[in-house]
Amino acid sequence: MKREAPEGQSGRQADAHYANYFHVGLNAFEVEFGQHYDGGKRPLMHMRIIAAPFYAKALLGLLTTAIANYEASYAEFRHHYDLIRSRV
Repeated sequence: MKREAPEGQSGRQADAHYANYFHVGLNAFEVEFGQHYDGGKRPLMHMRIIAAPFYAKALLGLLTTAIANYEASYAEFRHHYDLIRSRV
């Protein structure tokens, strides 16, 4: 799925992919995103993001705030770490 670049920014449109599988790469600042479903042998990885530690921490803050806002508006969702880890 393509989306338009934000107003005031030039360049190509951003790609959008659904991800339900994440893998930390060679170091803590390299994260891969992909899709994995029950019955699948291996996840399909479609994106790798590498960031400096400062920006990785900024991303963590943005995600933490977004999740807190979502849960405050709707409901807290349960963590399924055991399910996610079983797919590795």
